[in-house]
Amino acid sequence: MNDLISAIATASGAAGIAVVRMSGEGALETAKKMFSRRGEFQPNVMYPGVIDAGAFRDYGMCVYFRAPRSFTGEDVVELHCHGGTEIARGVLRRTLQLGARMAERGEFTRRAYLNGKLSLSAAEGLGEMISASSEAQVRAGYLLYSEKLTRLGTQLQAQLTECLAQVDADLDYPEEDLDADAREAIETRLSHVGQRLSALLAQYSAGRKIKSGVRVALVGAPNAGKSSLLNALLGYDRAIVSDVPGTTRDLNEGVLEICGVNFLLTDTAGLRESADKVEQEGVRRAKDAIRGADVIVWLRDEAPAPDFPAGTPVITVGAKSDLARRGGCDVLVSSVTGEGLDDLRALLYERGFGRENDDAFLLSERHYRALLAASDAVKEALRAVKTEPGELYAEDVRRAWEALGAISGETANESIIDEIFSRFCVGK
Repeated sequence: MNDLISAIATASGAAGIAVVRMSGEGALETAKKMFSRRGEFQPNVMYPGVIDAGAFRDYGMCVYFRAPRSFTGEDVVELHCHGGTEIARGVLRRTLQLGARMAERGEFTRRAYLNGKLSLSAAEGLGEMISASSEAQVRAGYLLYSEKLTRLGTQLQAQLTECLAQVDADLDYPEEDLDADAREAIETRLSHVGQRLSALLAQYSAGRKIKSGVRVALVGAPNAGKSSLLNALLGYDRAIVSDVPGTTRDLNEGVLEICGVNFLLTDTAGLRESADKVEQEGVRRAKDAIRGADVIVWLRDEAPAPDFPAGTPVITVGAKSDLARRGGCDVLVSSVTGEGLDDLRALLYERGFGRENDDAFLLSERHYRALLAASDAVKEALRAVKTEPGELYAEDVRRAWEALGAISGETANESIIDEIFSRFCVGK
């Protein structure tokens, strides 16, 4: 898989520059036919010159990356021309006329994976960075791209390999009386692996919030100030504000970014009994939003607190603090003066997300399922290690090892690999 491929690596449309990338055998020879450089091309040097696209010429730049020290592990050349749809297309067309073929979706990154330049999870991290809708997703994607999760998986696989080696020694040399010592050592290693897997699985909730956003339900009685609070947090008028109770009948939503994490705010209908069928539907939707929330912001009034879902954090807000001061609240807020808004944002981040760290977040359900399968297999092995023959619990250890191999791609099947790289654009 070293044939020459070519694609436009930058977004289409008017821009300062566009990049046409080639990878594979013949990349440099093709570039020499198109670029005005005289003499040898030194790797990793950007040369200015004229790009000959056949039908026209353009002044641009060319850079050559020699295998294996390139992104794909193959010879790579990039032609940097002026931005513009037709200029980039013309340069690409010329590379195809000279023998390159059009790259498939994600083929550059796939070649990097196949040539050992990055693991499968690192490729997924790169995809997360490209498609990120928040700074937090970029940071979490970079941790994947920098091989943090792959290294953790490889370390755990090494521990499991030690367990299998001890089982084999116990089976091959029973006369040495290794059984008791081997079982104890295996149990210790499996316990350590199980703890590390549990810690990784606990990151999935934070990873989901980084990728999809933290769901926040603004809840309270009619005319409690929910719509005004939504507008104040967002910094613009997203919801209609009125002194008439029951103005909000449907869900109003907006996105607030706090410390790089997206918070999906939902302004719900006021919670009360009503004969109005439209308002009843609004209350029903409000209750659905409450059940699906990661954190609830309750604008407190004189009525008792509603029955909120167990385990969902609740921030109690004393709204309209410019008119009256309400006690027993986590924070006092005025949507008019701005009092307490920064404190509320801090509470939303603390209770809705927690804190960001340098751990490898699980952004992908694929990673979660692989680690969950490994964790279940380790638990089975731990249950059997004290009483069952080594050849039986060794199968559970091998299942855990193979599940972890899916993270790096070592044991991933072709359909999974195809699906992952199909998410990339053609130029990546």
